[in-house]
Amino acid sequence: MKMYILFFLLLGSSSLLAQDKDKREPAKDVVNVPDPPLSVTKHQITVNGQVIGYTATAGYLLLREEAGKPRGKFFFTAYTKDGVVDPASRPITYTFNGGPGSASVWLHMGGLGPKRIELTDFGTATKPPYKVIDNEYSWLDLTDLVFIDPVMTGYSRPAEGVDKKEFTGFTEDIETVGGFIYLYTSRFERWNSPKFLAGESYGTTRAAGLSGHLQDRYGMYLNGIVLISSVLNFQTAEFDRGNELPFVLFLPTYSAMAWYHKKLSPEFTDLKALLKEVENFALVDYNNALMKGDRLTADERKNTLEKLSRFTGLSKDYLDKTNLRIQDFRFTKELLRNEGKTVGRLDGRFTGLDYDGAGQSAEFDPSYSVGIYGPFTMAIHDHLRRTLKVQNDIPYEILGGRAYPWSYATVQNQYLNVAETLRSAMTKNRDLKVLICNGFYDMATPYYATDYTLSHMFLDETLRGNITSTFYEAGHMMYIHKPSLIQFKKDVTGFYQNTLKK
Repeated sequence: MKMYILFFLLLGSSSLLAQDKDKREPAKDVVNVPDPPLSVTKHQITVNGQVIGYTATAGYLLLREEAGKPRGKFFFTAYTKDGVVDPASRPITYTFNGGPGSASVWLHMGGLGPKRIELTDFGTATKPPYKVIDNEYSWLDLTDLVFIDPVMTGYSRPAEGVDKKEFTGFTEDIETVGGFIYLYTSRFERWNSPKFLAGESYGTTRAAGLSGHLQDRYGMYLNGIVLISSVLNFQTAEFDRGNELPFVLFLPTYSAMAWYHKKLSPEFTDLKALLKEVENFALVDYNNALMKGDRLTADERKNTLEKLSRFTGLSKDYLDKTNLRIQDFRFTKELLRNEGKTVGRLDGRFTGLDYDGAGQSAEFDPSYSVGIYGPFTMAIHDHLRRTLKVQNDIPYEILGGRAYPWSYATVQNQYLNVAETLRSAMTKNRDLKVLICNGFYDMATPYYATDYTLSHMFLDETLRGNITSTFYEAGHMMYIHKPSLIQFKKDVTGFYQNTLKK
């Protein structure tokens, strides 16, 4: 009898549970989740004397698995010229910044987009709350622009239930940003347009990786790539014991910064002449001294110290204590130590003030914290909300740790080097052109390290003319410096015209 009572009690409980379940909301069909609506607005701007009517499209595209399940929400902002009938007549440029972990805000609101933050001609901030102005040096007269925020930057996030690790790594980033580019190109019918990439800093690493991935995975052959403050071979930038390359390749940048702050002999009146001399010393005598290690003689060490001091403005005593090897974070502190100042890493023209004058490294990068962080943050929020009518309340991640830890698992125990990917892509696509833009005062991605990387790509001689390098008396974001911004636009205009000519 007890058995029957228990059975009916269980049956009743199950029935009640079933009734409660029927009253609940139906389960969400994740496969059929639609893309969020996009914000579409109309504008016009005058660039190079040409009035351009354009459409701004901002919002999310959902990157999905083949079955339709969302993987990631990619936030983007696209600017397309109105009145274009044939996509083959209008280039499109996919652009992004670096970090890894940076939104596209810097290129978007600094140099390429139709609006930019107003700065002084030097590149310093005006008084808060700052001002967004028309960008008369925008690339919109040359190309449509799509600014991409990789997942965990800007407003981009993983889809519900998806681990951010599917996006936060070298290989994962190439595959998912490549997937976004494929999706946008297809959905907005741009397969017949000339296609370009423009990346800055780690964005150049991404662009070089994408040059091969887009080609091999999707059959998407590019017309051109603009690499702004380039780093393709990480061995040139990692100050590891036993890796002598960065000490050699950073030296010309140290000299440029010392020259700018008048820490070198007055005999050096011309920056480019100085750098030519320093490059020769770095490549030959300094490189040989570092290669010899403990076999370096006393006289050789003395001669090396004298030249290092002459070219860096640092004392021979200090350089001797560094064992002839100057790390970047130490240089930013030591160059102006006697004046109680530090110099910028992203842009060595900037100076800052530290609490601890005796420390071995700067407390912050004045070219970032004092120079650009506040103005650019205000600019992107104001522009997206007021001008483009984007309604989104989650934090817009400018540059931070949300993308970390970053995985280099596929290149474990080696230095990441995407120069070979770029070489391979250029060899398969012999019409692919590359423009590389370098700032002399950039210690994050020194110009001579880029020069070394290019000379060690071993690109076939018939293709070397497809790469053009330009140089600016500014830093990592050369476009914040008004004279460099003007020259930057001229150089880019020439590059697009040369790449697209029949």
